[in-house]
Parts: sequence; C-alpha cells; structure tokens
Amino acid sequence: MLLAAPVLAQDATLPNPEGDVILTIDGKVGATNGEGVADFDLAMLENLKSGKITTTTPWFNGPVEFEGVLLADLMESVKADGQEVVVTALNDYQAPVPIADFAQYGAILAYKRDGNYMPVSDKGPLFIIYPYDSDVELSTQKFYSRSVWQVRRLTVR
Repeated sequence: MLLAAPVLAQDATLPNPEGDVILTIDGKVGATNGEGVADFDLAMLENLKSGKITTTTPWFNGPVEFEGVLLADLMESVKADGQEVVVTALNDYQAPVPIADFAQYGAILAYKRDGNYMPVSDKGPLFIIYPYDSDVELSTQKFYSRSVWQVRRLTVR
C-alpha cells in the first residue's frame, strides 16, 4: 500500500508538451500538466494508443481512412471523471458528446486523413470520427453533430 501513493501522485502529472499545444482538456480531470488542464501537442497524442477508421462521411467523397487517438484511451490518460465532454472547435462551435460513446463506438480524435496530417484549412488538426458505416445509427445527424472538426478543447463534466 505504501508504494501506491507515489505511483498515484506521479500518474496525476502528465508530461509537458514540447511542441505547439493543439488540444486542451479541462474540467473533471485528475491528470494534468498545468493549472487544472491537460495540454497536448501532436507528439503526445501520437504516443497514445491510436486507431484507424475507414468510413464514408457526409464531408468527403468516397471512403476515407482516418487515424488518431482512441478517445476512450485519451479520457483514461487524463483520468476523466464525468459523463460527457463538451467539444469546442477553433471557431468556438460547441457540442456535447457522451463519454460512453468513446468506448461503445470506438470513436477517435483523428489527426490524419488518408495518411496525411489534416491542416486547419481542411478540418484539422483534430476531428472526432465515428465508424459511421459500421452501424446505421451512426450515420445520422445525431452522430454527425458530435463529429466536431478543428477541435481545440475538451471539457469533461
């Protein structure tokens, strides 16, 4: 038991980003690297467990392969303790997304499309993607509205 306390304290601190911060996670998080926030650069996101989803979307022609961090693992890495995430885009668009979606559907926070990093001018640098073709329920406005692009902040509540 005595060994558990130092491990927990160490786990509560994330490494600091070395590159440009592209994502901030705040709210009910237990692991941070700033004043109540967890900031991530691209390298930090790429070091987390990633996934690939090939699917059709209403935004692109034909099937597209997206690659990014598994959102369930991202939430685990910051010790998220909430029921939903309010996703905020660079243009301040916001959408609430149930955290349960991340594990249930295998949603990712994509940073690549068809093998290339996504620029801000083309829905990047981060885009929430579901495997829309895997379940008819996912190919609905309900899930499209949760698929925020140009993601900048996730607020756990």
